[in-house]
Amino acid sequence: MISTRQAHTPPVSTATPRRTLLRAALAGTAATAGVALAAPSAGAATHPQPTRPRPTTPDEALRELAEGNRRWRTFREQHPHETETVRRTLVSGQHPFAIVLGCVDSRVPPELAFDQGLGDLLTVRSAGEVLDEAVLGSISYGVLELGIPLVLVLGHQSCGAVAAAVKADDTGEELPAHIQYLADQISPAIDHTQQGDARTDATITANVQRITERLAAEPDLAAKVAEGKLAIVGARYELTTQLVHRID
Repeated sequence: MISTRQAHTPPVSTATPRRTLLRAALAGTAATAGVALAAPSAGAATHPQPTRPRPTTPDEALRELAEGNRRWRTFREQHPHETETVRRTLVSGQHPFAIVLGCVDSRVPPELAFDQGLGDLLTVRSAGEVLDEAVLGSISYGVLELGIPLVLVLGHQSCGAVAAAVKADDTGEELPAHIQYLADQISPAIDHTQQGDARTDATITANVQRITERLAAEPDLAAKVAEGKLAIVGARYELTTQLVHRID
């Protein structure tokens, strides 16, 4: 807590030049700001974070994400791997254990939903988890260059991008240019066996399944899966419960 008590300041001689006073005031302000920005938080000092073994297999990576999501939804977050030592270590390289392809929705940040820290996840985000060359290239980089053993495609409840695609499909409405691109990519997953909100919700799941299948069909990724070095898994995040559950 920041104290509201002010330090005693001795009276300043009226003979002191105004420029000297201004310089002193600016210097004092700068020094105070520097201390405030650089000082570690009390929480970091009193609650050291345990070092967890980094997952190296698909199953280990899935278990770590599941455990992190359990901490998140039960309000027992550890906020791991944020210390000064970790930040310095990461300067020389990164070894994330999972790729999360998620939506841009501000309510579903993967590092929070899975209670992970710096260097843990390679996150790729696009509205509705839509795939394009940049997204595919980013995922391929993580798998082929960094050796990451898990790709998790993470959809979520009440996805606005999916809802827009479903509405446009229902009404024939033309969306703004770049948003229409997203709708066109999502439209093959629309579940026409459902109506209303149920159609949107079913399409969210179907969209994740479709994207997961598309990634699994990529030759370079498929080869890693065949070798047992990679798993590509679909999942959903429920906003009402904060639970992430697998979609098969």
